[in-house]
Amino acid sequence: MEEWAVGVDLGRTKIALGLIDPQKRIVRHRRLPTNADAGAQSVVERIAQSVDELRHELPATARICGLGICTPGPVDHETGVVGEVHEMRGLHHAPLRAMLADRLGLPVSLDHDAKAAALGEYHYGAGRGEPAMVYVVVGTGVGAAIVVDGQVYRGVRNTAGEIGHITLNRDGALCPCGSRGCVETYTSGPWLARRYQHRCERAGIVETATAPATGESVTARARQGDPIALQVLYEAGQALGVAVASVAMILDIELFVVGGSVAKAGDLLLAPARRTLLEYSYRSVGTRVRILASEMGEDAPILGCGWMACERRP
Repeated sequence: MEEWAVGVDLGRTKIALGLIDPQKRIVRHRRLPTNADAGAQSVVERIAQSVDELRHELPATARICGLGICTPGPVDHETGVVGEVHEMRGLHHAPLRAMLADRLGLPVSLDHDAKAAALGEYHYGAGRGEPAMVYVVVGTGVGAAIVVDGQVYRGVRNTAGEIGHITLNRDGALCPCGSRGCVETYTSGPWLARRYQHRCERAGIVETATAPATGESVTARARQGDPIALQVLYEAGQALGVAVASVAMILDIELFVVGGSVAKAGDLLLAPARRTLLEYSYRSVGTRVRILASEMGEDAPILGCGWMACERRP
């Protein structure tokens, strides 16, 4: 029998499922609302119903070998329990892996969404054939996952990769983490919007838009030539470049892949990051480091979950 897998990216607002064939291609997609407030049992049942639908689309010679699922952090990949995730109160402390395994009769793996995306990008995207890679997620927050020899490096307590909280300015803006001047206060989507609005206010520009600025709208305005939006994104790229330089100097890893919603800005973000990287690292290090955009996009966590489903079976 051919062994297929299911990858599940469980987010704060939506759940994306993918049926993955033996060639590691997503051949079917399903998308449904998370509705975490309805409780863990409801979420599990709706995921299970979608998996049952996907089972009916398998070739006669195929079977599902396992399911991998990822969620925002914190999550305990060893016990399979979800932590206290903002806006997902109905899933707090839920033994999600065990619940899904019991309902589906399948082996289930559970991990953090950034780590799953890193595994997908490493094995099937921009990281193919590399000895190591750092996957940087730039979206509502900024984080990273480190992959070495095909496996996630977790650190002593599974907290490795907090690149978003490298301090760039000790007197900078107060970050929600309690520190000041973190990378995240320059680069994340919400902070792009804040910085854009503050710059407009300082310049005496009155915003006429009906909706408040967002990271996406700042990027759109930068593409249209808005000088303030271009400057905000340039500074975000510089912050990312300093962070990459710092991590590269410590870990001696040469490939950094950037994903997440803000990464859709492309070279508006990545070009200044590449230039700044060279200014904040040894030349012998910086000239070897590559900063690339994700190849897999929103499919990265689904494919990473599929990899987990096949590779982490008991």
